[in-house]
Amino acid sequence: MTTTTAARGLEPTQIGTYDRRAASRARRADVRERWRMGGEARALVFVNAVLLAFGLATLYSASAIVAMQSKLPSYYFFMKQLSGALVGIIVFAVVAKLDAERWRKWAWPLMGLALLMMLVTVLPFTRAIAPPIHGSRRFLLGGSIQPSEFAKLAVIVWTAMLLVKKQEDGTLRRLTKGLFPFLLVVGALAMFAILEPDLSIAMTFLLIMAIILFAGGVRIGHFIALGVMGIPVLWHEAEKLQYVVLRLISFFHPDEKAHAIVSYQLQQSLVAVGSGGVFGTGFGKGVQQYGFLPFPYSDFIGSNIGEEWGFVGLVLLTAFYALYAWLGFRIAAAARTPFQKMVAVGVTTTMVLTAYLHIGVVIGLLPTTGLTLPFISYGRSNLVLSLLMTGLLVNIGSEKQRIVGEHATNPFTP
Repeated sequence: MTTTTAARGLEPTQIGTYDRRAASRARRADVRERWRMGGEARALVFVNAVLLAFGLATLYSASAIVAMQSKLPSYYFFMKQLSGALVGIIVFAVVAKLDAERWRKWAWPLMGLALLMMLVTVLPFTRAIAPPIHGSRRFLLGGSIQPSEFAKLAVIVWTAMLLVKKQEDGTLRRLTKGLFPFLLVVGALAMFAILEPDLSIAMTFLLIMAIILFAGGVRIGHFIALGVMGIPVLWHEAEKLQYVVLRLISFFHPDEKAHAIVSYQLQQSLVAVGSGGVFGTGFGKGVQQYGFLPFPYSDFIGSNIGEEWGFVGLVLLTAFYALYAWLGFRIAAAARTPFQKMVAVGVTTTMVLTAYLHIGVVIGLLPTTGLTLPFISYGRSNLVLSLLMTGLLVNIGSEKQRIVGEHATNPFTP
């Protein structure tokens, strides 16, 4: 007795037989793969959403008066930041559903692009696309793109890729074949940053690399030896940048009148945080953004938080970044591959270390660095890259699942 296959959606070719390719297509239609977030990844999405929402509100409060003083609408900086947030959310969603292991293949292209972009910012004949802004050439296309933010991602992915490769071939714990290639490439990025000039970013590149290498098992003795050799070099470069030396001197001697101009931003930041007291002056009621504190919406936005939300606000903000760190390191511990483990360590360290350095600066614990507060400070490049890196971390904390059967084509299947 023969049966037809049309009822099953298959094209019959002969009595009792069917096209194998059609059958294969039918089977594939009943199978769907998806990424299911783990508990840490879900919690990280929540933390990310809270920081982003709080950041947009804080940015509006810190920038509205500055915009109006520049004859711009009060929502000017807010709308630009919101556009970056929308792009970043889309990038976050895509990256969170993209297998993080693919980034291992993209490590060299990412690093090559980062080196090229950083080089463009310092070449003398590229001023048309990398003009000086506030005395340094850190941006492309009139401030639309900041290559150093992209370079942070490149340092993380590339260092993790090469670290795992050297773990596999057994050369990681050797100085010449193990450590020098990292110093050569990341050192080139750092040198371009110094030439911009931006010593804070240069040291950030080296610190990210060092933390990933330390987590991967590089010999401590090599770090000590290179640190002893590297500190004089960094100090020599810092001496060439007069503003760096003046910031350090004014930090250690803030009360001297000779350093009043250099330390003015820090002094106003301390006034803002101090006037906030325990619970702050209230949202939108801060006065430092009326022109007393330079860049209250970017480099020193933490001062606005201290003034309007007080000690409690800064403590809660610090706690949220600590929660981000805890979740990120738990994701790293349970990562699917050694490469993803190192990427998770790098992303978590970069985000949280930058945040704590910013907070340390605005409360006077550290010299002025110019590092922004992730998810909160104004800057679309920083915001998009922060969301991208968090999406990468979320994917590492997710598990790939295959759904078979009638639920495979249902987008609402839990």
